[in-house]
Amino acid sequence: MSTTTVTRAPAPTPAAPAGRTPAAEGRIGLRANLRHIGALVRRNALQIKQDPESMFDAVLMPIIFILLFVYVFGGAISGKGNNDAYVNYVAPGLMAMMGLNIAMAVGVGINDDIKKGVMDRFRTMPIARSSVLLAKIVVEVGRMMIATAILLGTGFLLGLDIKTSVLHLFAAIGLSVVFGASLMWIFILLGLTMKTAQAVQGMAMLVLMPLQFGSSIFAPPDSMPGWLKTFTDYNPLSNLADAARNLVNGGPVAESVWMTLGWAVAITVVTAPLAVAKFRKKT
Repeated sequence: MSTTTVTRAPAPTPAAPAGRTPAAEGRIGLRANLRHIGALVRRNALQIKQDPESMFDAVLMPIIFILLFVYVFGGAISGKGNNDAYVNYVAPGLMAMMGLNIAMAVGVGINDDIKKGVMDRFRTMPIARSSVLLAKIVVEVGRMMIATAILLGTGFLLGLDIKTSVLHLFAAIGLSVVFGASLMWIFILLGLTMKTAQAVQGMAMLVLMPLQFGSSIFAPPDSMPGWLKTFTDYNPLSNLADAARNLVNGGPVAESVWMTLGWAVAITVVTAPLAVAKFRKKT
């Protein structure tokens, strides 16, 4: 008696719906991407709410800086007893400095999240890698706006006078925010590249110090040595400080505004793709 073995044929693989490919199924649409950014922004905002001390730099640093520079350098630069004039000079420039210092916190935060394993959790979620970085930038832009508001509020108490209009002041703030957001991509790239948060801070200070003090933020560059004045003339922070200062006090703004916007676009175009690629590789 013979036994017949029946081999059951494998079930056919269901055909993919027309117009959809595996690559298309993995692609995240704009609406979903915006929704993910919003959810991550809320997550980062809740972190700040649970840790109010993380806002100390945005709240206290503007007050300390404007008081320090007005009362230490104001008399030497504008003449004794003429601090009001120096407030109008330094306060618009300090808006550029706020953007730099707030931007540094982004890189430190990214590096810290990687060390804590937060990015490993994001890797398991069906979200765009860029949404994680964009959410960080949105939250830090909010912190930058708070720092700028406190800076200007303190400046008004010290005698800051808007000699143009409120719209010009808003334009100066907007220009500072745009440039500060572009700088965040540099520090995100540093946060993804350096091994520790301390290394990110150390490298950031090496970048910050020459840019801040080798600029027209604190003093006119006319009295600087020739080599330093040349560096100051090409320093993007000088362009931003001059643009914000002339928007507040009156003066030609076209060249410095366009130079600042050009720097912001160039920095973003170069560093944002590098940061996103590094983030995808790291996660």
